[in-house]
Amino acid sequence: MNILFVGDIVGKKALEYAILKINELKHKKNIDFIIVNGENINNGKGLIKEEANLLFEAGINIITTGNHIWDNWKSRPLLAENADILRPLNYPSGNVGAGFAIKTLNGDESIGVLQLQGRTYMQPIDCPFKAADFAIKKISEKTNIIIVDFHADATAEKIALGWYLDGRVSALIGTHTHIPTSDATILPNGTAYITDVGMTGPYDSVVGMRKEIALKRFLLQTAHKFEVAEEDIRFCAVFIKINTKTAQAMEIEHIILPEFERKINI
Repeated sequence: MNILFVGDIVGKKALEYAILKINELKHKKNIDFIIVNGENINNGKGLIKEEANLLFEAGINIITTGNHIWDNWKSRPLLAENADILRPLNYPSGNVGAGFAIKTLNGDESIGVLQLQGRTYMQPIDCPFKAADFAIKKISEKTNIIIVDFHADATAEKIALGWYLDGRVSALIGTHTHIPTSDATILPNGTAYITDVGMTGPYDSVVGMRKEIALKRFLLQTAHKFEVAEEDIRFCAVFIKINTKTAQAMEIEHIILPEFERKINI
């Protein structure tokens, strides 16, 4: 089974570019299943129905999100009405939406997608490790192929959950920090892992925000309206090949389009 996971899409231009690249990779990589993190599409905060529809029309199977999905009130009805749009499972009960989904492909193979959120430097929500235990037990009743989107700030927390789930899930993909890491690997027991797949969005920015606004926030230490940057759009994703018999990852490839230039000044 070939899976494409696309990192946090930030803004309208990035959404358009992501759909273009997804369409190219679907055929080039013979993709069976596509997951996209869409929590930042709507002007950097949340997701609205029109944007979600564009993704589903492009063949995306599951949309994951994260903490910023709650910043946009138009996103909440989507979580309530569409089980293919996930929010982190480990938010307290009473919040709308589902934290995991199980999809069947071609009436044969099934795949589970689980969304979790970290707690270090983020909201003090329920434990992602214990939430993972609960969800994996439920999902494993129907399939052992499980992809986890771990939306977290701290590198150590992501790595720790990777080791904790090694051999119990097919892949753990880190999101949220918007900066791609170079540690894509397959852990000893067969779990594909990367600390952060990176942002699909404008890199002429500060993690997606216009540079001048971000600098004011840091220099003045006061609030300034978030505005999405628009230049230097790049596509960040991982391609994962999974053995459907063992549910173990056979390959993980980090994809960045266009690649970053490496310039050396002499």
